[in-house]
Amino acid sequence: MATTLYERLGGTATITRIASDIVDLHNNNPRISTRFAASDTVSLKNLVATFFIAGTGGPAVYKGKDMLATHAGMNIDSSEFIAVLDDALEALRKNNIEQREMEEVLYILYSMKSDVVLV
Repeated sequence: MATTLYERLGGTATITRIASDIVDLHNNNPRISTRFAASDTVSLKNLVATFFIAGTGGPAVYKGKDMLATHAGMNIDSSEFIAVLDDALEALRKNNIEQREMEEVLYILYSMKSDVVLV
């Protein structure tokens, strides 16, 4: 029986697909796409996948900046944050992730709000 969220999500291959889908959705989301316009999409997808794998109990080691440092000075508002969560939910659904796991992922992402959103 799979015990970690990483395992229940389907491991590295599935999480990598989810991360790729999230970045693609962000790039096409009119609410937040300008935030990603200057990003190297391939590098961003790899970074998101590594962060996601490490954060769900997988074998990856995330060496990027923490969420507070990453989003410092960006003046992200609550509606942009919700747009990110909506994209994550859509990517999870697209990859046939079960309800319990979707809720766990969204809970984890939402717990980062204070490190991302300008208060």
